[in-house]
Parts: sequence; structure tokens; C-alpha cells
Amino acid sequence: RERERESARQAMECAAKGMVDEPCGGGAQRRCGGCGAVAYCCRAHQTIHWSVHQEECSRLAKQMRRIDLPNQFPFTFSVEPLASNHTFPKSRCFFLESVKLHRKGFWKSECICGPEITSIKELSITTEWNIGSSLCPCTEPENPVPKSLSSWEDYYQWRLLPLHSPVAVLLHWPLTLYHCVQLSRVQTSKYDDQDTLCIHYLGPEKELLQLAVFGELCALYPGVRLYIELVGPAVPKSRDGEVINISSYAHCSDESCCCKSSLGPKDLSCSSVTFKLRKGLYHERYSDIVKDSSPHLIIAPNAGVAAYPTWMPTIEIIREVGIPAFFTDFCEEAAHLASTCISSITGQPLRVPIQVNPFRQPIAVDNTALCLPCYSNCFVFGM
Repeated sequence: RERERESARQAMECAAKGMVDEPCGGGAQRRCGGCGAVAYCCRAHQTIHWSVHQEECSRLAKQMRRIDLPNQFPFTFSVEPLASNHTFPKSRCFFLESVKLHRKGFWKSECICGPEITSIKELSITTEWNIGSSLCPCTEPENPVPKSLSSWEDYYQWRLLPLHSPVAVLLHWPLTLYHCVQLSRVQTSKYDDQDTLCIHYLGPEKELLQLAVFGELCALYPGVRLYIELVGPAVPKSRDGEVINISSYAHCSDESCCCKSSLGPKDLSCSSVTFKLRKGLYHERYSDIVKDSSPHLIIAPNAGVAAYPTWMPTIEIIREVGIPAFFTDFCEEAAHLASTCISSITGQPLRVPIQVNPFRQPIAVDNTALCLPCYSNCFVFGM
């Protein structure tokens, strides 16, 4: 753990950067003695920044005392801080190469070692896992889904996957959605004699390149028809309004596996996931969207509510319609700032308080501003 914190310290930026006239001298080696969450390049910059940091210091200190919890995963590849080398200077890419998945299939969009190497136009929903059947969920589960899955251990045990399987790196998207539905206690509704669950999914980015993994929702909700509106600026204009249907699981790399056989159980006729792509901000497209679908739930992964003022009118709409809405963010401080923004707009405290998401992505995201655990979909909260 100490090696991990030392690595984070060396990579951090001076917290006073941007609010001082003179440039920072060297790396941010000087940590705040009160919280330990921020660092400075020199005493002078620390003194200047205190007027800003004073209000948050005690709060960050409390978050620092809880940093071990988000870092806890059952996976063998998450036990030690990931290494890197001159070929793969970023630990995420080093990990992908170690499991022979670097720049393969829908794993491409996890690569951060160079310029953008893919776009939404290049990947289809039929992209494969690129690993063997014993390491991925490419067919229907052998056992019915338990009443509730509350951890990655639960999920892996149900899907009969070994803990060295890397699929959680991608499956955190559908499993986070599943967890939000569980937290909301939303029930599916009958529509055309079939259970239906409608979700408005706000601000998708990387998910657009990994839609195939959402086929796992067919296993999590057997016999349910899921309709998901993907709404956000990252949706290409050329694909605005496009409908995508997923009724099978992403395939494994084993040619003999039944997931690739026309005789195999790959057609999940009783379950399906239908996406509709919408380009733009939710509050700008809302009137058009609700003509087609009235949501049971609204979800905004890695939302960054405090960082983008455009969330304000969207939160106003969510407050007015009274639909349960869940947000996730990368670290606890970002979640705290988001909750403050939401409460200031709604005049109400969060309905679901900030908590660690058990299905957060198990590979850390670089955080140069704070020495706090940072993972995709790390913390979840709801209004």
C-alpha cells in the first residue's frame, strides 16, 4: 500500500497550479500535513492555496482515512499495484498486455498509452471477448441469477468464473446498472405481456465502444425486455436516433464453444437489450425522448456533476418528474461535490447517500489532483 501511495504522490500536480502567477518549480513533493490528499511544489504555493484548501482539508482528511475500502478487490490481478515499463508506461496498458488483450476487440477502448485508436464507427455489438470460454460469460448461466448479487465475488461465483478472469474490467458497466436498479428497488412493468425495464442512461462515452458487454443484462434479467436510451454529447451525429438490439452474449475465442454454434443457446429470445442513441444533453432532448419512452430509472455513470454546469437544468428536470436517478463518480471527493450541487438545486438531501459501488472497475484511474482512490464508477449515490 505504501508503494502505491508513493507512486501517486510522485505523479501528482501542485494543488496551487492555475491560481499562481509563477510556474510550479518541479514536481509536487510537498504533501499537506493536515489531510495528505493534496501536494505542492513549494511552501509558497502551499501558503497561497490555503485560502482555498482550508475549507476542504478536514473533509479530505476523513476521506483519506477511508482509502483502503475502495482499493479492496477479490481479483488476483488487483492484489499488488500494477507495474509498468518503458514499452507500456501506463499501468492499465501494461495490465492489458499481461493478459494478452492490449488493443484487441472492445478492449481497445481501455488503451491509454497513445492517441485514440478507435471510434464508435469501428466496433460492432458482435465484438468478442478474445479470451477462452472458461474466463468469460459467453453463454447462459448454469444456475438462475440469485435474488441479489452484492459483490464481484457473488457475480464470479454465479457465473463460474475464476478470480483471475479480467472481464470485470468491462463488465462494471452492466453490473453498475444492475446495482443501481437494486438500490432503486424499481420493479419491471408489464408491456405487451412481457416484463419491461426502461432506463435513461446519461452521458455515455467509453460504453459506446463496449455495447456488447451489456448483453450480460440478459442473464441478470431473464425474461425481461430492457429498453435503454443512451443520451449524451459523445453520441456521433451520424448515429443519432439509431436503434441497436442485443439478444446474445459476447463470444469467447474458442471456436468449438456453443456460443458460436447456430445450434447453441445464443439466441435469448425471451430477453433482449435495446439501445436507442440520442446525441445531445438530456434536458435538451428530454421532450423528444419521453415521447418514445417513460423511464423507470435514470442513470448517469461517472457524471462529474460538479464539473459541468450543464448538469443543472438536467437535475431540475429529474427533480420535476420525480424519477429515481443514480449517479456515479471516480472518487469520493467528486461524489461529495456532486451531492452538494444536487442538494443546492433540489433543496433536498440525497435519497441514497454516497457509498462505494461494489461493482466499480478494478483498475485504477490516474488522479493527478488528489491522492484518493480513483476508479471508474467507484462511488454511487441517488436522488
